[in-house]
Amino acid sequence: MPNVLNVALIQTSLAWENPEENRRLLYHKIDAISTGVDLIVLPEMFTSGFTMNPESVAETMDGKTMAWLKQLAKDKDAVIMGSLVISENNKFYNRMVCVEPSGAITTYDKRHTFTLAGEHKVYTAGTEKVIFNYKGWKICPLVCYDLRFPVWARNAEDYDLLIYVANWPKVRIAAWDALLQARAIENMTYCIGVNRVGLDGNNHEYSGHSVAYDVLGNRMDNLSEDQDATAIVVLEKDVITKYREKLNFLNDRDGFNLKA
Repeated sequence: MPNVLNVALIQTSLAWENPEENRRLLYHKIDAISTGVDLIVLPEMFTSGFTMNPESVAETMDGKTMAWLKQLAKDKDAVIMGSLVISENNKFYNRMVCVEPSGAITTYDKRHTFTLAGEHKVYTAGTEKVIFNYKGWKICPLVCYDLRFPVWARNAEDYDLLIYVANWPKVRIAAWDALLQARAIENMTYCIGVNRVGLDGNNHEYSGHSVAYDVLGNRMDNLSEDQDATAIVVLEKDVITKYREKLNFLNDRDGFNLKA
């Protein structure tokens, strides 16, 4: 029913720069989701880990991973979303793809490339905020470092669900925890963050902390912090309507215009 959205958060380790192995690992995790879900969320760069070597893992929009996602989305009757390295027009993008069971695809190119790691030197930043509609829900997909920039996420579109996918390192995980909850509260929206676990090829450690918050910033999931695990959360549209109408905080939001 349109009022309810069942979302699976897949918190997982990733094989370094190995798309084939990551597809194999993720297939088993996705296939193991036995209850009916509407949306399955994978981490950032789920085919490779957060690599600054795009030449070794980049794919096209008609490549193996996109074909794999289309088939899985159809088989599971659910949207599957996460980011991967895409090569297009002689440029590389950290691109979030949202693949529907019908085969329809919504894409979002990461706006804020992570300068601390040199991401801006090898990946082209996106310029467009994206909202897509599924089963009556307005969903805003964003990627990792975007989380630090609240103006970009500001709920000017009255979206219902904000989703971040990430490779957010353990050393700065306190910021991840605080900012995800803040994004839910300030935008009066459900907010989900899916982060990876384990070590990457640069020996950076990731501790998960994948989470789902409701419109008041209450935690909804029971994921353990640093383990491979899947959680399913049930989102209810009536909860959004109830608190937005009762509290009216979004009615007092500031207007602004973003410039690239």
